[in-house]
Amino acid sequence: MNKNFVDLIIKKRDKNVLSTEEINYFVECLTDDNFPDYQISAMLMAMFLNGVSEKETSDLTMAMANSGKVLNLSEIEGIKADKHSTGGVADTTTLILAPLTASCGLPVVKMSGRGLGHTGGTIDKLESIPGFNAEISNKEAMKLVKNNGIVIMGQTENLAPADKRLYAIRDVTGTVESMPLIASSIMSKKIAAGCDALVLDVKCGNGAFMKDYESAKKLAETMVAIGRNVNKKVIALITDMNQPLGKNIGNSFEVIEAIEVLKGNLKGRLKEVSIELGSYMLVLGGICETKKEASDMLEENINNGKGIEKFRQLIALQSGNPEITENYSLLPKAKRKEVLRAWNSGYIYSMNTYDIGRASLETGAGRRRKTDKIDYGAGIVLKHSLGDKITEGEIIAEIYGETEERCNNALKILASSIFVSDKPPAETKTIIKVIGG
Repeated sequence: MNKNFVDLIIKKRDKNVLSTEEINYFVECLTDDNFPDYQISAMLMAMFLNGVSEKETSDLTMAMANSGKVLNLSEIEGIKADKHSTGGVADTTTLILAPLTASCGLPVVKMSGRGLGHTGGTIDKLESIPGFNAEISNKEAMKLVKNNGIVIMGQTENLAPADKRLYAIRDVTGTVESMPLIASSIMSKKIAAGCDALVLDVKCGNGAFMKDYESAKKLAETMVAIGRNVNKKVIALITDMNQPLGKNIGNSFEVIEAIEVLKGNLKGRLKEVSIELGSYMLVLGGICETKKEASDMLEENINNGKGIEKFRQLIALQSGNPEITENYSLLPKAKRKEVLRAWNSGYIYSMNTYDIGRASLETGAGRRRKTDKIDYGAGIVLKHSLGDKITEGEIIAEIYGETEERCNNALKILASSIFVSDKPPAETKTIIKVIGG
């Protein structure tokens, strides 16, 4: 192959398909600090405007996955199934389904990230537990999985490094919205994390990256196709994010809500999606033959306490205090509290979920920049969901923050993001479609 990058740009500019070798060379250039951003940018724009074939997308995914260290899970027996969400508000499913599926015998090696912007991060939520350590080595992680069947760890720096540079350049060149590039970015990191099978939760709605159904469906189909082309089992669920998934938004608050689901004390959307995702993980992981068998097993391990016990073991073995599952006062909680009351009677008609996430940011529960410190005890507790009937003066939400200013800033955003009507909204599905099942 002629290793002239300008020739590759011209080839893609002229709407031709790049070979596997040419894609591999492109990714090699991404990991070369001496290679100029402007040529990478030219290639990205050519891809954005002229499209990327299914084969090119799969080749790009595998090349980026192999650009750093790939986690080798071969010493762990069984099929390793993972889950990934495209990001939402009050999405605490990992804290529920990871211990719950592990309690059913599925080996769970979960590599998760931190929150940025209006969505929370699994590692931040876990680090609100006193002492919890997610920054562990691969060797330690393997030991934990062998002994306990589960580990949740932070993403390593050398995980798909080519994707890190590609994403940074996409962010400043107007090429973020390319569906193949989004899909390969997500899938490269999951493949580098060593999974055999993957269940995807593709969020759809005003609180998600994909605002409309057709975009969410296209992304889901693209990622399922990548899985098929690289010999990974992949199923994608499109789920609604036109309201927060749970009612607690903020790190320690979301830990509490996950515990309440694991104890069998909470039903609703958060539990529904967790059980659905977990069921597909058990089927892909070979633990159960049917989804019905899998969901029954998950429900049983909520009822018999095995799920919450596995969560306690996870916390203890990663240096956290498992007593937080019985005593929530051991978790951080911000000093100040404000409440949002209904300004008139009616029904909760709609929510701007993105703005609700922004309100949580104002409390201190999230980050605008990667370097920002977060307040683990800040956040929002919603008292109602879409369609609930409320009366004037009733509390819609509680807001927690360290200062009056933080609480009031969040209150203003929250008040303008929840809409009350004299008519109830149309009923909507939480799980809109399953692709690849």
